[in-house]
Amino acid sequence: MSQIILLNKPFKVLSQFTDTEGRDHLGNYIKQAGYYAAGRLDYDSEGLMLLTDNGKIQHQITSSAVNKTYLVQVEGRPKAMQLQQLRTGVVVKNYVAKALRVEFLAKKPVWLWARKPPIRVRKNIPTSWLLITINQGKNRQIRRMGAAVGLPVLRLIRTHIGTYELSKLQPGESKVLTFSVGIK
Repeated sequence: MSQIILLNKPFKVLSQFTDTEGRDHLGNYIKQAGYYAAGRLDYDSEGLMLLTDNGKIQHQITSSAVNKTYLVQVEGRPKAMQLQQLRTGVVVKNYVAKALRVEFLAKKPVWLWARKPPIRVRKNIPTSWLLITINQGKNRQIRRMGAAVGLPVLRLIRTHIGTYELSKLQPGESKVLTFSVGIK
């Protein structure tokens, strides 16, 4: 039997257990010993992180076989062409980044918590919400993809990793799941 900890990583928290610069980190939220993050979220990203005590499961979670879905707030109103570019792939750094799924949301999800501090608001520039699913998981990939198609990312929240979902966890909350099989 192994365990996975689901954590809603708050904004401005490092995806590691210590920090020499005094920044907020996972060690302030996860007290159980022997757990390791299966993947990372940028310091300025929020949402679902999985931590496990099983190295094989950790490797499986971070592989391209497991999809990750993000709720993304972008600056501006996306055009169909920009959304299609995200689906077909854009060059970022030295690779082609491609979304498996991109969905435009008509409005901000009602379940979403307020970010502290809130994102910057520009009076004459609207924002939009997208759901983006990827399986690559490169460093700052979605932010770079958005920039490449002219949709700067303002807020990034991971909602799903494989079949695991953020559900009703609030920022900083976690829950432990015990399982005997691999992740899907």
